Amino acid sequence: MRLRPRQETAKQRSLEALDKHGNTCLIAPTGAGKTIMLSAVTGERINTAPKDGPNKALILQHRDELVDQNSKKFRLVNPHISFSLFDATSKSWSGKAIFGMVQTLTRNLDRIPPLRLITVDETHHVTAPSYQAIFEAARAVNPAVEIFGVTATPNRGDRKGIRTTFSNVADQITIGELIASGHLVRPRTFVLDVGVTSELQGVRKLATDFDMAQVAKIMDREIVTDQIVKLWADGLPERDLPSCRRRATVVFCSTVAHAEHTAQAFRDAGVKAEVIHGELGKADRADLLADYGKGRIEVLVNVMVLTEGWDHPPTSCVILLRPSSFKSTMVQMIGRGLRTVHPDEWPGVIKTDCIVLDFGTSSLTHGSLEEEVCLDDTRGSGTAPMKECPSCLADVPISVMECPLCGYEWERQEKVKGQLGNVVMTEIDLLAKSNFKWVDIWKDSKALMASGFDAWAGLFWWDGLWHAVGGTKSEIKHLGVGDRLIALALGDDYLNEHEDTNSSIKTKRWLREPATPRQLEVLGLPMYDTATTKYMATCMLGFRMNKKAIQQIVMGQSAKAAA
Repeated sequence: MRLRPRQETAKQRSLEALDKHGNTCLIAPTGAGKTIMLSAVTGERINTAPKDGPNKALILQHRDELVDQNSKKFRLVNPHISFSLFDATSKSWSGKAIFGMVQTLTRNLDRIPPLRLITVDETHHVTAPSYQAIFEAARAVNPAVEIFGVTATPNRGDRKGIRTTFSNVADQITIGELIASGHLVRPRTFVLDVGVTSELQGVRKLATDFDMAQVAKIMDREIVTDQIVKLWADGLPERDLPSCRRRATVVFCSTVAHAEHTAQAFRDAGVKAEVIHGELGKADRADLLADYGKGRIEVLVNVMVLTEGWDHPPTSCVILLRPSSFKSTMVQMIGRGLRTVHPDEWPGVIKTDCIVLDFGTSSLTHGSLEEEVCLDDTRGSGTAPMKECPSCLADVPISVMECPLCGYEWERQEKVKGQLGNVVMTEIDLLAKSNFKWVDIWKDSKALMASGFDAWAGLFWWDGLWHAVGGTKSEIKHLGVGDRLIALALGDDYLNEHEDTNSSIKTKRWLREPATPRQLEVLGLPMYDTATTKYMATCMLGFRMNKKAIQQIVMGQSAKAAA
């Protein structure tokens, strides 16, 4: 497979940081493909290990399901590198890459061999004694062992937690970038004042966040909650806020009591609402999430248990009823509603955006997610310009405005004031950034095709939406539906997954050669046509050969969505 251009950049920056520091951390949110990048960096380190040094890499996981998930993607990225497992059922160091369960390794520290690299998935857990014990045992047999970490949510608990392991951040892919590239849906942020904004802005800040008991005194009032439910249900036409009644919704509250009262207000309005929080048992939480996933719960109200490690892609409304002292916390909360939906998992579900109703002033404090989008070339390629965090002294990318290691926030030149309303985002031109050349086959911008040696992908405008369709010799499938940017990202990822470095990427010279006489003849084009290239003809013929199947898929999906 191929990495997306942005993933390739993150990989190169991580390798450069490992060369320089011997450790580094990559921050990559949901939708970035962090397991793919983790695998690419690890594989490169194994392949380039010195002949007289260790050539094994240990990949740490803390949950059983991550072992299976990560090993499958590692094999996809590195088909020629052997791997083995070290967990409760298999304790093998035979592979060049070893997928190890932290819990099992801590009971077998004396068996750790010399390693070139330790890769840590969910890096924010490195502060735990179990991880530190593994690092020390590995350094005992190879003091030069490198440590590479990937996480979407750096530790914020003691503000300097993971700084003890990492001296720098190689790169940070922001949610804003992924929105702008179509890999996450766009948020439509509404900052709404129900008469308590001035009070919330006076809430005191404690060590790790605002005082939630004080927030609850302001927000947990019937007159406030009733207004919130009404705005969610009816919308606000004069501000272009639609009703969110048909949107799967997640609500973030300040305290458990606040969550219970909010859920009851939704129930009183005839809405199926339930509460989930950390004091519930694991089985009870699992049942609630399952019911929400099946649509039995319309509104899921929570107290900071849905910020990490959970996603329900059909969620398309997020309500913030509490402020957040860190921008990263706000990003985590809003991120629950930004995943795109896959038609295989959610047939008939169409999601093109996420409504964010911010009653808690987070957007006024930190600015909107859209501010994270950076379109200059320094993010796109090459070495990341760095700066030193004045709080923890870590090297971090110069574009970062909040230190991923300690939470220090740099002063922004201009704070957001007043209500944000609808924010129109700038779109990154994926056609320019794609590994592949996309052809406008009808010359009307309503059908685009790109082709590799093993797969093809197409984007088709139908009934007000863009559909992405992909195919190989053995399948033709619907990849997803949404706006043009989302469809393009889905098609591009499909090609990257099925093609390798020898594929028909757009830099290949033969793509610009004139179409062959046979191609022109089959397409019914004149023999003197010099404008049509061999690659353009290949895409046009690919569409013609698969036209019937494409039409059936696109029209069938539209019918499901309408049903």
